[in-house]
Amino acid sequence: MAVNLSSQQFLQYSLLEDIREILRETGLAPEYLELEITEGMMMDATRSSGILNDLAKSGIRISLDDFGTGYSSLGYLKLYPIHKVKIDRSFISGITDSSNDRAIVATILTMAQHMHMQVIAEGIETKEQLEIVVDSGCQDIQGYYYSRPLAADDLKQKYIVSVEASK
Repeated sequence: MAVNLSSQQFLQYSLLEDIREILRETGLAPEYLELEITEGMMMDATRSSGILNDLAKSGIRISLDDFGTGYSSLGYLKLYPIHKVKIDRSFISGITDSSNDRAIVATILTMAQHMHMQVIAEGIETKEQLEIVVDSGCQDIQGYYYSRPLAADDLKQKYIVSVEASK
């Protein structure tokens, strides 16, 4: 389960205990929880390092959302326990026309692979975009190419019921 954290939530002193309480109440194992943060949340290195390390030590996975659009240094990636980077859609939207966007995406993918991070390409809307990111080595995508956001009931009807019916 992936959950986006706001800057305010991320900086709450009770964040770790609040999350642990939610995990206890729901019975969800920490390794199945992924917290999505943005680069801007890591600007205060002293504070964010402690928070992220505590979360990771608890088994919670950390995902860096909208990667490449913030003001952080690439050096932060080696300081923080980041499990996944999500390539911002602004790079994907121009990938078919811009060699610069293709180079940025390929570089992010190579860097993440060497750092043992998972990568998701956000904002895939066309077959051509999909082919470029897959050819560049990206295995995980999200975007309107496959589906627009769905309500839980629509998701169940479209995907889960059809899987159950085929058994």
